[in-house]
Amino acid sequence: MAMTDSTGSTWRYRWAHRQNDRRQRAFRLADEAWRRRDDELRRLRALAGSFHGSAEAGAGLPMELAPGEVVFWTLPAAQLVEVRHTAVLPAPELTVDPEPPVVRPRRPEGVKVVDAGLAVLTNRRLVLLGGRGRRDWTYGRMTGLSHDPGAPVTLIQVLDRRRTSGLLLPTGAVADFRFKLTLAFADAIEQRAAVVAQLDELIAEHEAVRPARPAVLTPAQARVFALLPGGRRTVAVGAALALIVPAMLFESDPPVRPGSEMASAATPAATATPAPPPIAPAVQVKPKPQRTRTAPTTAPSRKTTPQPAAERRCGAPANPYGYDFCGGQRIRKPAAGICDWFECAPGFWSGRGWLVQCRDGAVSLTGGQRESCAANQGYRRTFWT
Repeated sequence: MAMTDSTGSTWRYRWAHRQNDRRQRAFRLADEAWRRRDDELRRLRALAGSFHGSAEAGAGLPMELAPGEVVFWTLPAAQLVEVRHTAVLPAPELTVDPEPPVVRPRRPEGVKVVDAGLAVLTNRRLVLLGGRGRRDWTYGRMTGLSHDPGAPVTLIQVLDRRRTSGLLLPTGAVADFRFKLTLAFADAIEQRAAVVAQLDELIAEHEAVRPARPAVLTPAQARVFALLPGGRRTVAVGAALALIVPAMLFESDPPVRPGSEMASAATPAATATPAPPPIAPAVQVKPKPQRTRTAPTTAPSRKTTPQPAAERRCGAPANPYGYDFCGGQRIRKPAAGICDWFECAPGFWSGRGWLVQCRDGAVSLTGGQRESCAANQGYRRTFWT
């Protein structure tokens, strides 16, 4: 038997069930994502505290360890790469990235593979034991370090080598290698505590944004607009139309009845008030029916008045560039002053797409991209010109 409220209806219970189910699903997804990030942060924190290595790990390696040198990590499937055109790399940092970018198994342009072999990470240096020899990167002589955000490549510059070189690794080992390289470099400059403190701060910040379980809605909280398709949005659109349509009708010109100009021409002037300029030619027309039919008064101003901008823009903000939502060609190179007329999203000019409007009202140059308007509540619609 269906449950009913005091009015004898069941739609309130259906509304409450749908809303609670939707809110619980959203909470579970957010909670799972939060737990995954929390587990990763705590794993990195534990690794930072226990990452000490051992001299025994270097037994059997075709290299000699210096006094006090220990092996932290090894990987047999590494490739040595060199850069054809040398550029200055940023100085090594101790920044921890708990959400490393997704890298693809590709080699960037301008980077060539020159050798392959075993990569060894110690507390003093990074070494590649390849088929053509050994390549060392000593932390004390390291001047530049760069991790490619889209490829499994790490480039390193040192004082005693002119050409920039580095490692190309399997994608599954990239995140682990980059974090352990950060720890090894921190050990070399005696800054391991700074990395640990950074992870503790990230864990505390993440704990503060843990998703809260939503409250259970009751049938008594249902509103009448929930019965309409679209709910509150339908009500808002209807209210907007109720305000816009009368305003448009009020601003539009009144209709002109056929023959009204002829009648005004035939009516004698009752007062000394001069006639308006637009109908002055009609006063000089002779009262012959044939002549008055062929010379109706026209209103040139109506032909020259431009169409209202709101109709041409199809809802787009007012702007002098003719950008609208009505259709045409996509805008890949907007005008330089666009941000004076639109609310540009952060990093607007770094976008690589066409001009779009995001759901929060901001404009972005990320049209056609997979993550279009990702930082502005998602994609809404495209601008045209």
